[in-house]
Amino acid sequence: MSSCTSSRWPGVVATLGALAAGYTLWSRYDRHPPRVASREHTIKTCSFGQQGERGNLLGIQPWLTPGDYASEARFAACLDHYFAAAAKAGFLTPRTVAILPEHLGTWLAAVDEKVGVYTASTIESALSLTAAANLPAFLARLPQGREAAVGMAAVLRMKAHRMADVYHRTLSGITRRYGIYLVAGSIALPAPLVRDGVLHAGRGTINNVSALYTPEGLACAPLVRKAFPTEEELPFTGRGDHDQLPVFPTPIGRLGILICADAWFPACYQRLYAEGVDLVAAPSFSQYDPQTLRYWQGYSGAPNPPDVDPTDIQHLTQDAAWQKYALAGRLGTSRAVAGLNIFYRGILWEMHLAGVATAVIHNAVSTVSVTDEAALVNLWL
Repeated sequence: MSSCTSSRWPGVVATLGALAAGYTLWSRYDRHPPRVASREHTIKTCSFGQQGERGNLLGIQPWLTPGDYASEARFAACLDHYFAAAAKAGFLTPRTVAILPEHLGTWLAAVDEKVGVYTASTIESALSLTAAANLPAFLARLPQGREAAVGMAAVLRMKAHRMADVYHRTLSGITRRYGIYLVAGSIALPAPLVRDGVLHAGRGTINNVSALYTPEGLACAPLVRKAFPTEEELPFTGRGDHDQLPVFPTPIGRLGILICADAWFPACYQRLYAEGVDLVAAPSFSQYDPQTLRYWQGYSGAPNPPDVDPTDIQHLTQDAAWQKYALAGRLGTSRAVAGLNIFYRGILWEMHLAGVATAVIHNAVSTVSVTDEAALVNLWL
């Protein structure tokens, strides 16, 4: 019996070796970036106010698809296309603070993956293929956190260092190339931090964070951590502390950054008021119903603040709720003189992303309608 069992081991080992070799070949195959067309989407340009010496806030709303995250070179070229258009329009000066949308960097979890990730019909199928193609690394990250969305969290941890490197190099290159300040949208990373002007990922809780980049290509510390994640984000990200929201000096004033849902909460504006804010940038990410038939369901991920009219819930459209309870309706409580709320645009797997960009200056509110276009939204101060 013993000798018979022993005689089978070479065959078992050979089979396992063949399976391992076959998996390795499959996991490495077809990782070249997909062939994608050059930027074909129209860039809508909207500018408010008159150009002067005070400078401007500039929202960059790129139109992106999964294939734009296939490689570092593709991602950088896509973003540079929009900044080059802004420069051509005369919107980039030494007194410009540009703003990119929320979660712009989070989808770098797809960088360097198999082509099937970019052609998948749903996020879930894209995540499943990413996990399967990196199975040993994925399995090693499963026990590292306590998030409800264990698969998403494991993928973010698995790709975190590569994501941070690509995001930092891309945004650092843009700010040095164009000589501007840049609100870096946001990216979800485990234990993110800035060290010596460079964005890094660590080990720990995943946070949705933004950074301000300087014309020298440096990320400013501290990072801005989203204090009020939505119900969709809570399964894989932690909460920041609204009492720790920083304000940054820039050539056009003291700048506060409110990541998407944070712009809906009075406590965030109270914090910025205490810090003497002059300007507010609100990078956002939202799925959008073009017919505005989806009515507002109230606050997501946290209780409604006391000033919310309960009769507005399921009666206001999403657009109307953004105007009443987000930047347009609350900026004045911070005593900031101007603010800009901009959105991610594009189609990511099954998600159609857009939103009504809003510019506010001295209590005057201007909006940009939603179309299937990239957009530059400029606010002269």
